Amino acid sequence: SSCRAPTRHPEYNELDMKNLITEHIDIWTAAQTQKANGGRGRGNGFANNTLYGVKKLRELILELAVRGKLVPQDPDDEPAGELLKRIAKEKARLVKKGKLKKQKPLQKISADEKPFELPEGWGWTRLGTVTNYGISEKAELSSINEDTWVLELEDVEKETSKLLQKVRFVDRQFRSSKNRFCKGDVVYGKLRPYLDKVIIADEDGICTTEMIPLRGYNHITPQYLRFVMKSPYFILYANESTHGMNLPRMGTDKARLALIPMVSEAEQHRIVAKVDELMALCDQLEKQQTDSNAAHQILVETLLATLTSAADQDEFVEAWQSLAKHFDTLFTTEHSIDQLKQTILQLAVMGKLVPQDPKEEPASILLKKIAKEKARLVKKGKIKKQKPLPEITDAEKLFDLPKGWEWSRLGDISIINPRNVASDESPASFVPMSLITTSHTGDHGQEERMWGNIKQGFTHFANGDIGLAKITPCFENSKAAVFLNLKNGIGAGTTELHIARPIENTLCARYVLIYLKSPQFLLLGETRMTGTAGQKRLLKDFFAENPFPLPPLTEQHRIVVKVDELMALCDVLKAQLNDAQTTQAQLADAVVGQAIA
Repeated sequence: SSCRAPTRHPEYNELDMKNLITEHIDIWTAAQTQKANGGRGRGNGFANNTLYGVKKLRELILELAVRGKLVPQDPDDEPAGELLKRIAKEKARLVKKGKLKKQKPLQKISADEKPFELPEGWGWTRLGTVTNYGISEKAELSSINEDTWVLELEDVEKETSKLLQKVRFVDRQFRSSKNRFCKGDVVYGKLRPYLDKVIIADEDGICTTEMIPLRGYNHITPQYLRFVMKSPYFILYANESTHGMNLPRMGTDKARLALIPMVSEAEQHRIVAKVDELMALCDQLEKQQTDSNAAHQILVETLLATLTSAADQDEFVEAWQSLAKHFDTLFTTEHSIDQLKQTILQLAVMGKLVPQDPKEEPASILLKKIAKEKARLVKKGKIKKQKPLPEITDAEKLFDLPKGWEWSRLGDISIINPRNVASDESPASFVPMSLITTSHTGDHGQEERMWGNIKQGFTHFANGDIGLAKITPCFENSKAAVFLNLKNGIGAGTTELHIARPIENTLCARYVLIYLKSPQFLLLGETRMTGTAGQKRLLKDFFAENPFPLPPLTEQHRIVVKVDELMALCDVLKAQLNDAQTTQAQLADAVVGQAIA
């Protein structure tokens, strides 16, 4: 170990962290980032917001703690050098009594290794010098009873290190090797990306070998050691010290060499008390902001629901005007903008997005044209004659349609999963599922990949066809697209695609796509799936039999134009939001940087 007396930082000894929190409370609470949101914007959206500012504040508290800037130093405290001498004596005594194996001395600490300066009375040492890191007792099955606590990495929450659950041996039996820990031990997850999972055991137990139990020698408090191992500088060292490709982990030798800022036992206790106090303030901030986000989401959902539930045009206009008055304050999160997008799609297929024109040819005439054209194609042998689909019941009509619209079935107005007509060696565009878009109505730019013998085990499609993923989670994430710009007009892809081919001049493919991405269709689809949780798929006939709200052809095109226009507005809102979030995050980073400078 190495101790020294560097420059004192008196300006930080009187630092009031409560003021640091309250003076910048707008930054800590406003700086939020969006987690990846599975699905289509439904569900617990506010839970997908990360309170980035509060997260940075927690990191700042720990960083200041280990730099000696969180509480004032007491000149009457024992210097760290004396504490380290006493630890060395204690280790020598344990070796002499045969309770500790004599270890090779760790290399001296060079000036280049020290990540930052420490206050007077503090000193740098190594983790392996002041703890028993790497000296783990293995657990034997014969010594384990049903009530033994069995700890796994999954039981500890990332970042917060909260213990999520306590599982006993009776419920988590095992045969592989485990590490034994005792009450009061610090238990550290050495596996990346879980290098910030650190808990203090409140009872004896055993844990996975990917977690290391350790304890400091006399005069090192477990709480202080835990805070050090959760501080940003230590996590950075741990991440830079991992090895392995599939499951990178920090090796024992690297861990033992990690630098630890050592301070008197009295100051350790003061630091722990101050950190606990400030973390409690962070908890309050987090709860207030989470409650605020939840209330905001409920407000957005309530107001958007007034649009889809409007009984007539007058009620719809009134609801829209109420929404428009508060547009700037309502749509201030990614989730609220995603909800707006979903509402736009729902309004589109309900006939509430654009006005109807009584002069247009009604959908009833369009249905007759489609039926006539399909009969002609059957007669020419270009498509197979399909079995008549059941009449649509009143229960299936989930909302009232405007005048001129008709309820039909997707299988009646298009050709579902048309048979392959390409020759075996036809060059075509191969479109992996990863390239199927999740955007609102976009045509995806599929990858130009040559594929020979395309009939072998692939679904075929042509320019203008509509593809829909029929398995989870692709279906749940709205993977659907209109295929365009295919090589030779032919495409090939996974068999987990449903294909719908519109009859020419009777159906706008992009309107169909809007319906396939609408909340109504996706919700119905989720109720009509079969298979296990990890690999569910749509029932065989669901795609063809799905009730379809059919507008006049010209109105279909007007709907597509309006949806594009409104989605572009949503994208602008989201871009502005991302810019604002980036700025807020940068402000939080700047405050943190200034505090530890």
